[in-house]
Amino acid sequence: MAVRVDFDALMQAHLSRVFGKRDGSRRLIALKEIYAEDASLFEPDATATGYEALSGAVEALYSRLQPSFVFTAAGPAVGHNGVARLHWRAGPRDGPTAVTGTDVAWVENGRIKALYVFVDPAPH
Repeated sequence: MAVRVDFDALMQAHLSRVFGKRDGSRRLIALKEIYAEDASLFEPDATATGYEALSGAVEALYSRLQPSFVFTAAGPAVGHNGVARLHWRAGPRDGPTAVTGTDVAWVENGRIKALYVFVDPAPH
């Protein structure tokens, strides 16, 4: 029997509790609740597998961003047949959007097994 998944809740939690947390210990707790143990993250310039490596990838991302930088969903996530997507935007908390993108997740047993991060090109 397949696990029933609320794709929007899962993807919103991924964005707010994993990519939205600068505190590594809180992020690790969220990773263990939201992701499969052997989950992989695929970014344009990096790949990570496992909880510690995923948390490290988020930590590396935050090391390159200003402290006021936040990620927010640009609408609800949608999904079916084990795949979900969420559009997001990021930038200073009280400032303009600096970057947008889409996360696409492969979901198994109600947890993210693989996450593909697509960053939109900057407008010309």
